[in-house]
Amino acid sequence: MTENPKKFDLEERTAKFGENIIRFTKKIKETAITKPLIIQLVKSGTSIGANYCEADDAESKKDFKHKIGICKKEAKETKHWLRMIAIDVPELKIEARVLWQEAKELNLIFNSPVHQLKLVG
Repeated sequence: MTENPKKFDLEERTAKFGENIIRFTKKIKETAITKPLIIQLVKSGTSIGANYCEADDAESKKDFKHKIGICKKEAKETKHWLRMIAIDVPELKIEARVLWQEAKELNLIFNSPVHQLKLVG
């Protein structure tokens, strides 16, 4: 009855990523340009962990596949919003790049053979 540490680590990693996105967006001054970017970034950046939790408790392989697909898309979308914020708020470019790298890694994880194996069969 030991919990799979890798499963827990990914759940924790995606939750921490969402928390870091929230902290990051609090540093951005709201303007007509940044306000919609902030909203989109918070939605996509926090959605990764929420959808991973749902995938982890999926009721079927089809449900799992769907939720992991959403995780992949949200991670990719998060990269886009971070790029847009880095352009508009250049003083946060370095911090945005660190978060961008983590979003990229999460996207790669959700594209990994480990998750693909769960989708087959």
